[in-house]
Amino acid sequence: MKRKGCSIIFINDKDQILLFLRDDIPEIPFPNMWDVPGGHLEPGETPEKCIVREMREEMDLQLEDFKLFSVQEFDDRIEYTFWKKKNLDISQITLHEGQRLAWFSKEEVEKTELALGFNQILEGFFREAPFVGVSEI
Repeated sequence: MKRKGCSIIFINDKDQILLFLRDDIPEIPFPNMWDVPGGHLEPGETPEKCIVREMREEMDLQLEDFKLFSVQEFDDRIEYTFWKKKNLDISQITLHEGQRLAWFSKEEVEKTELALGFNQILEGFFREAPFVGVSEI
């Protein structure tokens, strides 16, 4: 059985996506690459509970009112990707995993190789654009 992952796309009013730079540790998968925030489900955990826990652990965020964007099967896992329109002040976020946070435009995302196949997911997110006409929630 494939492992399950959960991730969240934060998008701000400038249509920028929040990414984090993974730690530069050779032992971890995809070291020193940009990635979408998230993690792996623990036994008995739902994807929704997982993303709330991961955001609390990784960024001290209390996550509410988010929506499911996609469930995608990769060679190594099944990824549940959520999204939320939010103008986060990244200078006020305490990051507990990874090196730093940054906002990326659609064009910047397209030029950056992301960890774990997230270019494919973000390409679909920008194509489907569920965030258009949505104010911050």
